[in-house]
Amino acid sequence: MDEETYVELLSLVSPFIAKCDTVMRKAVSPHERLSATLRFLATGRSLKDMEYSTAISRPALSKIIPETCEAIYEVLKQYIQFPKTASEWLKIASDFDEKWQFPHCLGAIDGKHVRIVQPKDSGSYYFNYKKTHSIVLMAIANAHCEFIYCDVGTNGRISDGGVINNTLFYEKLVNKQLNIPEPEPVTFDLDLEYVFVGDDAFA
Repeated sequence: MDEETYVELLSLVSPFIAKCDTVMRKAVSPHERLSATLRFLATGRSLKDMEYSTAISRPALSKIIPETCEAIYEVLKQYIQFPKTASEWLKIASDFDEKWQFPHCLGAIDGKHVRIVQPKDSGSYYFNYKKTHSIVLMAIANAHCEFIYCDVGTNGRISDGGVINNTLFYEKLVNKQLNIPEPEPVTFDLDLEYVFVGDDAFA
């Protein structure tokens, strides 16, 4: 993350994570809270390791990191806008047609395994085909490679096709609650469905 991006993120989350000093001690600053959280997310290091590199106690880190993650989510959730109307879907389809010459495409979908340390007593629950333990990030991107939807948390043992079945997106898709436009002619009066593009892991 470059400094400009970090400073912008810090300014957004500071009102949510700033704490008051007390007569007992000085509060951990928003800068320290954010940098510790980002380091934890980027490295996956244990709180014991983080304690030495951040000079913040383990009990404090165990509260700071979840609080800061919630703040990051609150200030950044506006950047992932899932289409709600047929006209918003048509705008995405138009961008795909113009930029990638793919008509009637509403999004590119794929999953990414995020490696984790095996949770205690989890057995093979998170064990994936790459022979590591992971959770899956499932995302849909528009024509400009920007996320319009993401779902995180399904255990890595599940295939991409199975992961999508666990998402709210899939539930609304099969129940026709996404306001996807009806098929329209492309050429020679041939009606073409609006589609999502993905690899053959998806049925």
